[in-house]
Amino acid sequence: MGSLGTLLRYPDDIYPLLKMKRAIEKAEKQIPPEPHWGFCYSMLHKVSRSFSLVIQQLRPELRNAVCVFYLVLRALDTVEDDTSIQTDEKLPVLFAFHRHIYDTDWHYSCGTKEYKVLMDQFHHVSAAFLELEKGYQEAIEEITKRMGAGMAKFICQEVETVDDYNEYCHYVAGLVGLGLSKLFLASGSEVLTPDWVHISNSMGLFLQKTNIIRDYLEDINEIPKSRMFWPRKIWGKYADKLEDLKYEENSTKAVNCLNEMVTNALTHVEDCLKYMAALRDPSIFRFCAIPQIMAIGTLALCYNNVQLFRGVVKLRRGLTAKVIDRTKTMADVYGAFYDFSCMLKTKVDKNDPNASDTLNRLEAVQKVCRDTGVLHKRKSYVNDQGKSCNVYIVMLVILLAIVFAYLRAN
Repeated sequence: MGSLGTLLRYPDDIYPLLKMKRAIEKAEKQIPPEPHWGFCYSMLHKVSRSFSLVIQQLRPELRNAVCVFYLVLRALDTVEDDTSIQTDEKLPVLFAFHRHIYDTDWHYSCGTKEYKVLMDQFHHVSAAFLELEKGYQEAIEEITKRMGAGMAKFICQEVETVDDYNEYCHYVAGLVGLGLSKLFLASGSEVLTPDWVHISNSMGLFLQKTNIIRDYLEDINEIPKSRMFWPRKIWGKYADKLEDLKYEENSTKAVNCLNEMVTNALTHVEDCLKYMAALRDPSIFRFCAIPQIMAIGTLALCYNNVQLFRGVVKLRRGLTAKVIDRTKTMADVYGAFYDFSCMLKTKVDKNDPNASDTLNRLEAVQKVCRDTGVLHKRKSYVNDQGKSCNVYIVMLVILLAIVFAYLRAN
């Protein structure tokens, strides 16, 4: 649930953590009895526990469609990510993947651990896909086809320019945003705004760019071949080779490069806020909003943080639980984006070569949030550290003892 030291430092994480633990247990107990649906939801828990929790916000029919959509694209991504597959073998699989989802006899062995299980038993995903309404099937097939073709393009082409970077992120994540919008429309729960294509794409790009930034070290150390998604146009200003950024002697330049990458990601925030503000269904809103808040929080943590080049940088589990627990309305979203942008703003070094651009982006985000007039309703995500008074700590330890005793008894 979290280390005792962290819980003592952030005592108001405890209740959200307990709620999240219970929600995860409840979701795991609600696995459908049908073999194919049981496989899909069990696999969803394994490949992304956080997503499997967020998806519980949706009503059953839409939840099934989104679950299948996620697993189809996760399988497609597993093919793309497996650097042991030769290009001449990988490309035909990517191009034809949208047809394989109709074939309950098809599977393709690749990936590792739970991803290998997903690929080896993909027939369960296909069986679930074939039970979806036609509108859902058509949306999933179209996005899978376009994504497979886009991934194939960048198997043969490196990410050189910022335009390349945006295009790659469009194929692997922007299309997810478009696909989800189509599923929401097919469910009858949402309508599409005139600019839905652009802002749906931005929703995906913001999440994907955050992941690409956060996962630098994992991707650069990939065996047998590095995966490199940071655009040369950016990192080439700071290093001769992208992998050079992980070496301690290049720390200053690495952090400057990181900060420019974060600033680039921030360009999508205003579109994301616009997309979320237009959502009508509360369950769909929460499903969309929680990952976006996690992304801005992750960027605030990564910015100006050399540890990103040394190991794993991620939000503490208690803060994740708090985001899930608190995100209910658009006022909560504006408050979270304002708080995390303030946190990020305090980390901007005036000597950073991109400081001016970063501050301009942050001020634009803060203005959007302030202009809504709802910030007074928020609970801060930044200034939530508990006071370390002895009496409070003693009370907290007693509370923890009671909670743990209760959990063991149940």
